[in-house]
Amino acid sequence: MDRRTIHRDAPAEARSGWKICQGAAAIAIAGLAGCGGGGSSGGGDSLPPITATADVPASDADASRFLTQATFGPRRSDIALLNANGFTGWIEWQKILPISLQRPGLEALDVTGDVYQQHRVYSWWRNAVVGPDQLRQRMAFALSQIFVVSDVAGSLGNDPIGMAEYYDILTRNALGNYRELLEQVTLSPVMGRYLSMLGNEKADPVHNIRPDENYAREVMQLFTIGLYELNPDGTRQLDGSGDPIPTYDQADIENFARVFTGWTYADADSWHWPDENYRPMQPWLGYHDTGAKTLLNGLVLSSNQTPLEDLEAALDNLFLHQNVGPFISRLLIQRLVTSNPSPEYVGRVAEVFADDGTGERGDLFEVAKAILLDDEARNGHTNDPVNFGKLKEPLLRQTALWRAFQASSTLGTYQDGWPEGPWGQAPLRSPSVFNFYSPSYRPPGEMLDNGLFGPEFQITTHTLITSGTNRLHDLVLWLNDGNTSVDSDDVVIHTAYERSLANDPVALVDHLNLLLMGGQMSSWMHDVVVDRASHVSMADGGYDRVTEAVYLIVTSPEGAVQR
Repeated sequence: MDRRTIHRDAPAEARSGWKICQGAAAIAIAGLAGCGGGGSSGGGDSLPPITATADVPASDADASRFLTQATFGPRRSDIALLNANGFTGWIEWQKILPISLQRPGLEALDVTGDVYQQHRVYSWWRNAVVGPDQLRQRMAFALSQIFVVSDVAGSLGNDPIGMAEYYDILTRNALGNYRELLEQVTLSPVMGRYLSMLGNEKADPVHNIRPDENYAREVMQLFTIGLYELNPDGTRQLDGSGDPIPTYDQADIENFARVFTGWTYADADSWHWPDENYRPMQPWLGYHDTGAKTLLNGLVLSSNQTPLEDLEAALDNLFLHQNVGPFISRLLIQRLVTSNPSPEYVGRVAEVFADDGTGERGDLFEVAKAILLDDEARNGHTNDPVNFGKLKEPLLRQTALWRAFQASSTLGTYQDGWPEGPWGQAPLRSPSVFNFYSPSYRPPGEMLDNGLFGPEFQITTHTLITSGTNRLHDLVLWLNDGNTSVDSDDVVIHTAYERSLANDPVALVDHLNLLLMGGQMSSWMHDVVVDRASHVSMADGGYDRVTEAVYLIVTSPEGAVQR
């Protein structure tokens, strides 16, 4: 199937998304409610109906484990919905839900006041915690750690609306086509500023100018093909000496750098002094290298092509490379399911990336479905308990807590603007283009000795273990509905249902095990938490018993692991 047939029949405004959810501005709470945010994933008049399928979970624990992988954390209503409608029915429903975005709310806020990066993060929390389109949001967060930009970069730190639009690109395309996503990311002026493609000029020896190689290098290394040639199952190809085979060399970088010349802000009046905006970059032919270029696999771009012709041909060249499917599939599996997927698992997902069954390559919706419904995802915790699973991402420990207990503030906002303080992680705030942690990081000790990857362990320092535990202390033991001293902007967990179980510590812990650990709590830990809960007084109606049990679970080593 020709890549150019993919999604080209969609209206321009639907592809770019500029008009999607503009009505959100009119209803934004303090300008921070994402479009589609605030709805219940349990259904409702405002959401389309689910078409049920027969592949229902085997148990509540099975449902909870799936939701831990596919969402920002399971809720009782989500488990019931999944049990009633099946895995496939739920996944298909997620694709058609309204899209929860960030930029419309920030633009609404900008009308009446100043907008800063923390407002963008508030919007991210809201969409992650109450957005009904949970699969899309979870995929967008995973993609944000592949297509990395960061407001740590000086110029981007002053552009929260542009950063919000960049994240919205990931969100709109999270269940779309990877080739379309790749092009929209490439033409984003936020990415253009972060990896210096914006304003990239053709060679000018007189003024000692040569094309910038930054984006050319990273679009290959990080966004598409990686450093080494791969087999279809993601394992490295080896040469006759047993060494890995590089996917590209310096000449490839230089030729791609020439491709990515001649782009600046949309509707610019001047190349050197354009007006900044968040719309896709536009070409200036006079600054584009129009010479012939040789790309991967010997593809030659003829001379005198336009900047857009060169760019689309180059992105096609990357997208059609055999590495992209296994490379991206492994990264997404690591973010959603397990740090150490088997080659067979990677290969099965990569096969869907190559062809979704209709001839389309790069269908991220079908890739997500393949990741989540694969036998290794559904049964790896029992079939290979030693190697399966992952350390939970720090931010997902907080979103899971907030979702499990319907956390909210009186203002309706989620004002936690600097989560990297306690967690070492915040949306679009990585310290570098290489993300918060490497997908190939191996923690020293037993995991290194056994060749196991553990990306999230790279930021699991003594300092962040302490600060994260302290943050959970505040979120659970202070910011709960039993505390009458909270402020209107404090996000508070609600425990009425849990307090109804508190007279029966075993029932309480069973329930918390389901919501917070996917039913994977060891019998030893179960006995410890039940024993502790049994010794906490019920004089306050169960608040202390519930919150102490929750705190023990979310700060435990077992509670930090997704299985």
